[in-house]
Amino acid sequence: MPHTADSRVEAWAPTREECLAQAVRGVCASFLDLTGAAGVRRRDVEIRAERDEDVLVALLDEVVYRLDTEGEVPVDVELAPVDGGVKGVFQMADAGSLPVTGAAPKAVTLHGLALNRGQDGWTCSVTLDV
Repeated sequence: MPHTADSRVEAWAPTREECLAQAVRGVCASFLDLTGAAGVRRRDVEIRAERDEDVLVALLDEVVYRLDTEGEVPVDVELAPVDGGVKGVFQMADAGSLPVTGAAPKAVTLHGLALNRGQDGWTCSVTLDV
């Protein structure tokens, strides 16, 4: 979703882990065309935090960090629950090999941050500085 001077991503899924994975995919798709993209390397991730919202922020911080330091983005995401967080696998692609469709995120903000369980599953929303 476009947002003044920022990028806002909303995701939903039946489980918390899939909602988090959809948020990661949404962030990457907000600035790159991931159509047909294939992972060229695997990155194992483990995020632990006291609150679900903090897990979301830390997971997306990992995406921004990998983009800034390695020039790569996850094109496939698999997450599983662990006590106090999630663990999983990112299949990474070189960001420079994908068509750019928008401004890359520079940081995750706490403005409007939410990760909630509802009657129909989980929803999350996050704003990123671009």
